[in-house]
Amino acid sequence: MPPGPMPPGAQPPAAMVVPQFFVKQRITVMVNRYEVIAANPDGSEGHLLAFAEQKRMKLKEEVVFFSDAAKSRRVFSFKARQRLDVHAEHDVFDEYGQPLGTFSKQFGASLVRSTWNLEAPGIAAVGRERRPVIAVLRRVWDFIPFIGDVWVPFVFHFDFVDAATGATVLVSERQKAIRDRYTVTVPDPRLDFRVAASMAVALDALQSR
Repeated sequence: MPPGPMPPGAQPPAAMVVPQFFVKQRITVMVNRYEVIAANPDGSEGHLLAFAEQKRMKLKEEVVFFSDAAKSRRVFSFKARQRLDVHAEHDVFDEYGQPLGTFSKQFGASLVRSTWNLEAPGIAAVGRERRPVIAVLRRVWDFIPFIGDVWVPFVFHFDFVDAATGATVLVSERQKAIRDRYTVTVPDPRLDFRVAASMAVALDALQSR
């Protein structure tokens, strides 16, 4: 039986929906690389969904996602509108350069507890560090000479909720591992995977900005 009509004002599912995936960081001298990996039903790692690169020292922050580690096809990206600005708004684009969504950091609120705005068709969400106490401890740790820059002992998570309804839109949970590794859950089918993956990578790549 075909699906019935959508309720008035309801937003249809995004073109590309992935309910759960993993983000793993690979650090090199001049480039940060990220693997976005599908989650199998049993919670194990599945196939590679995207491979991302963040080149350091760029005036305008940009991260490009490719279909594989060989970078054979550029599939989406996000880029800052402003140069090296903590308030910078970032646009997410598909492979043809069409906008999919935006995100930005709330600088004032983030001085105590990292806070982000995330927007996509039908969605205006706010994401915050889950544990305020851990947020404060992380900031104290960052001021310890030599140590705060190379080792972070805290596992922290982000929860994004719809600003209108309070419903959960996206959750990023950092795992205990030598290199950065995150489990990302997207319970809202309106949020396109490409926007979700961009936000998840930005939470690692731009978090210290």
